[in-house]
Amino acid sequence: MRSLHDRHKAVIPDWVALYYRDPIEITHGEGRHVWDAEGRKYLDFFGGILTTMTAHALPEVTKAVAEQAGRIIHSSTLYLNRPMVELAERVAGLSGIPDARVFFTTSGTEANDTALLLATAYRRSNQILAMRNSYHGRSFSTVGITGNRAWSPTGLSPLQTLYVHGGVRGRGPYAGLTDERFIEACVADLEDMLGQTRAGVAALIAEPVQGVGGFTSPPDGLYAAFRRVLDRHGILWISDEVQTGWGRTGDHFWGWQAHGQAGPPDILTFAKGIGNGMSIGGVVARAEIMNCLDANSISTFGGSPITMAAGLANLSYLLEHDLQGNARRVGGLLIERVRAAAAGVAAVREVRGRGLMIGLELTEPGTDRADPDAATAVLEAARENGLLIGKGGGHNTSTLRIAPPLSLTVSEAEEGAAIIEQALRSL
Repeated sequence: MRSLHDRHKAVIPDWVALYYRDPIEITHGEGRHVWDAEGRKYLDFFGGILTTMTAHALPEVTKAVAEQAGRIIHSSTLYLNRPMVELAERVAGLSGIPDARVFFTTSGTEANDTALLLATAYRRSNQILAMRNSYHGRSFSTVGITGNRAWSPTGLSPLQTLYVHGGVRGRGPYAGLTDERFIEACVADLEDMLGQTRAGVAALIAEPVQGVGGFTSPPDGLYAAFRRVLDRHGILWISDEVQTGWGRTGDHFWGWQAHGQAGPPDILTFAKGIGNGMSIGGVVARAEIMNCLDANSISTFGGSPITMAAGLANLSYLLEHDLQGNARRVGGLLIERVRAAAAGVAAVREVRGRGLMIGLELTEPGTDRADPDAATAVLEAARENGLLIGKGGGHNTSTLRIAPPLSLTVSEAEEGAAIIEQALRSL
């Protein structure tokens, strides 16, 4: 009988990557653990790419989904939808954006695509500022603004994209500067970039912590400094919170709040964790921006009653159990344990992150050259010992991504760190 892997290769595109030499089929999960088809149990430190945000098989979410499925699963945005309105009210209130409107999509890619549509329509310009090392999705328009060649299969784009320094603190021409001087240099670079453009750049889109790029981030306050420049030119700020939202960074509910001295973003995008595995994305913007479209625009699947029910239950659980606080407390412990595990390992260049969003960058010992083979070896060794983690990185970087569900316990953090240490020592 053909294996599931063989059947996968026969019908799924070659560019749909699979982790591990012997890919695993995850059949079920509970809490912070999942099981594969062979019955092996794993501690999950990646959560379906930061998507299972609270816990696997969270009873409150599965109950809400089952009850909604028993009533009606789908209707589209052409009809009034109580769960959608209720979740939109809560997200608008949490966003920090005044007079906010919310549009739901089915993914982060689609959310960013919508944000680009709004910004370019509002500003009547196809010029976009993006960060180097960034990732914003796999649609035609979001690939066109992604500053990471590993995720850019085409150079064609409907947008003119200009890439700005600042998303990566520890590499590049400004890496040796103090935080204050780093911000000053990046602002000067932004000003210089704007001097090269035609008038009317539409927006800057930025991840407060770059996800696929390897959990890199600038010093706190960089985007506030950028915002002051953008405001002088009327340019919008889009904060891509697909991976940083909902308290994952521990210090803040949204990643933009580390840069909030100049106020909230004009547009905020979200996805992944809010659905705890259900397909939810969305855009928040103040009314004048959200309502600028002068043509019909609906969503067939965005705002589905069943996904909205899941989102409401998940958000309620997150807030009622202070999972942001848990991310701060347990995440602080975990990053210290990972740093201790990495101490003395020549291949580890840096351990970085905040909350439950931790990156472990690997290089060839004694150099700044990425070592993807080492990253793969650690990924494999961790899985062999019962831990699932992720990979990422941009230009010449190779990073292990550690992002457990936000309900992670202290004992699970200790267990995972011990497995990571064992995997690193195996190098």
